Amino acid sequence: MSILKTYARLWTDDLDRALPLLRELTGAEPDLRLGFEAVELAAIGDFLVIAGPADERAKYAHASATVVVADLDACRATLAAAGATLTTPVTPSPTGRFLYARHADGAEIEYVEWVPELVERLIPR
Repeated sequence: MSILKTYARLWTDDLDRALPLLRELTGAEPDLRLGFEAVELAAIGDFLVIAGPADERAKYAHASATVVVADLDACRATLAAAGATLTTPVTPSPTGRFLYARHADGAEIEYVEWVPELVERLIPR
């Protein structure tokens, strides 16, 4: 199992207000921008910005980071062997599929496997 990218999560009411500063800080445009359920997401640099009403953002606040992996099934096996608990099972998403896991130490992380086109476009080889 290999980790391809790790995102720090940022929370905001308004994605359009958050992005100008992040563009300046990272020197980049968002790699991804999409709606997911009742929130908007943007990946820019090493940040995943989650925007929307506080009650909707709260549904995702239990995870401290988003980690993109090459193989979600291998990741799930590694997590299980280490005593982690899946808090959200493998679920399809617009970018591929994901799961949430609480590690044995209590940390909770979102693990994502991107579709091949995103990996090819966003992960340097």
